[in-house]
Amino acid sequence: MTASTLTITRPDDWHVHLRDEALLRSVVGATARVFGRAVVMPNLDPPITTVAAAAAYRERIAVATPPDSRFAPLLTLYLTDNTPAEEIVAARKSGFVIGAKYYPAGATTTSDSGVTAHDRVYPALEAMEKHGLPLLIHGEATASEVDVFDRERVFVEGSLARIVRDFPALKVVLEHVTTHEGAEFVAAAPAHVGATITPQHLSYSRNALFAGGIRPHRYCLPVLKRESHRQALIQAATGGNPKFFLGTDSAPHLRRAKESACGCAGCYTAHAALELYAEAFEAAGALERLEAFASFHGPDFYGLPRNTDTVTLAHETWTVPDEYAAADEVIVPFNAGATMRWRLVV
Repeated sequence: MTASTLTITRPDDWHVHLRDEALLRSVVGATARVFGRAVVMPNLDPPITTVAAAAAYRERIAVATPPDSRFAPLLTLYLTDNTPAEEIVAARKSGFVIGAKYYPAGATTTSDSGVTAHDRVYPALEAMEKHGLPLLIHGEATASEVDVFDRERVFVEGSLARIVRDFPALKVVLEHVTTHEGAEFVAAAPAHVGATITPQHLSYSRNALFAGGIRPHRYCLPVLKRESHRQALIQAATGGNPKFFLGTDSAPHLRRAKESACGCAGCYTAHAALELYAEAFEAAGALERLEAFASFHGPDFYGLPRNTDTVTLAHETWTVPDEYAAADEVIVPFNAGATMRWRLVV
């Protein structure tokens, strides 16, 4: 029988998109309400490529965050083919830049300035390894001949394997892992290689993209995969391996941008992130392992202290709103209209 409440150490979100300006002001509260810290992605327009730009973005996040919140954003730099070693050193010294994000050029939203070939960022990776700045990777091969459902596997077997081999002391996170190949690679790699797992990839297989028609609000990159891959992610998340930790990849887009002729990739999950994870862990019979995955593995991996306060979920049903107001328009949340079994109450 499931307990009526579940209290855990306050979790952190190790991968989130907060956007900027009016959209930032609309969504940051949902993340700050639940998470003590969050690793904020740098793929703005223009991208956050310098420590100075990261500091300015951090200030904008602080202004937008509800005043009673103790939420702490952790910033990232956007790696390009030309990121200088000096910027890596400055990032490490800053105290608020947690890592550098590797986007293969064209992989996802606002990634046109990304890495065109992994060897072109080797000087930056060498500096990161030397100075202890983690590398956060969107692990997809973007060559046109690679099937979209194979992009992670191809990247993991090629570029990621070479990076881990060539930089044996570099801390690496395979962000939003989606395949059994990715999960197996991380599990077999040295202890300084980890991965984040999203609620959408734990909740659904790729069939959910086409249930009753195209479902644009379930479309993200990396795209949902086969059920066998989802089961591998469930096993990785609930198995107690400290290399796997919570990262929502919550990526808000306005409704008109998602429901368009060329809809944006990204799922907005911040509104019910912890509830979604709780449902996945409960379904797997592993609810007692949610706290470690959500609250311990991430800070331990990054060498940061665990949070000391708690949050509480109640085992009660509620219906996800069809939309949320945002930037004078609306966002359609992940699982809009669905009945959830857990609700955050504290």
